[in-house]
Amino acid sequence: MSRLTAIGVGPGDPDLLTVKAVRAIREADTVMCPASAEDRPSIALAVVESLLDRSRQDIIKMTFPMTKDPDILESTWKRNAAQMAGEVNGGRNVVYVTVGDPYLYSTWIYMHRELERSHPDMDITVIPGIVSMFTFASKVGVSIAEGAEKVSIIPSCYELSSVREIARNSDVMVFLKDGRYFDQVIDILKESGFPDDSLFAIGQDLGTEQEIVRRLTLGDVDRGVLTTKYFSILVVKRA
Repeated sequence: MSRLTAIGVGPGDPDLLTVKAVRAIREADTVMCPASAEDRPSIALAVVESLLDRSRQDIIKMTFPMTKDPDILESTWKRNAAQMAGEVNGGRNVVYVTVGDPYLYSTWIYMHRELERSHPDMDITVIPGIVSMFTFASKVGVSIAEGAEKVSIIPSCYELSSVREIARNSDVMVFLKDGRYFDQVIDILKESGFPDDSLFAIGQDLGTEQEIVRRLTLGDVDRGVLTTKYFSILVVKRA
């Protein structure tokens, strides 16, 4: 039966795939996955590689360029959504795998929006995945939120002025992706009232052999570049 299933494959560890996700991937005729460029690997595909049967399944990598140009983004979404629809309308059981959860800073959000507009009758199912902040919390041993604590999630630290304002009104801050900017937030956090004994935990490449996890306090953080990895996470919890 032709259908489309979006699957969150978690932070990188294949053991964190849900049973439902594994079953859907194994039953698929076509496995589609995102990549930032034609010559770049798909991290989501690497997570599910051991489940694939390449003698039977078609693997299609779709590019989502790392740009803020609205015209390029819109044309990319339309092109990739049309390719998805073509597979489904051709009678294929299609899955689209994406890192983390499909509805948290994921390329699937744009695909779903475009498909709802252009193919409103398409049979679509979404299987959630474990997101990096909860994986990280389990490794560091810290609560993301408790009681009445207010949590802010920052996708990347490009607009540091907005980060400063958000920090003033947050008890816990979770910075996702683009670890190249993490070192710039230290002074901002202190200026916004986070004391030196606040928890400061950083991780990169979670769920992989290259995983690094560090737990310290804001006052003990070394100056300089903390990480250069795009797939990084930083959690700061006000003391």
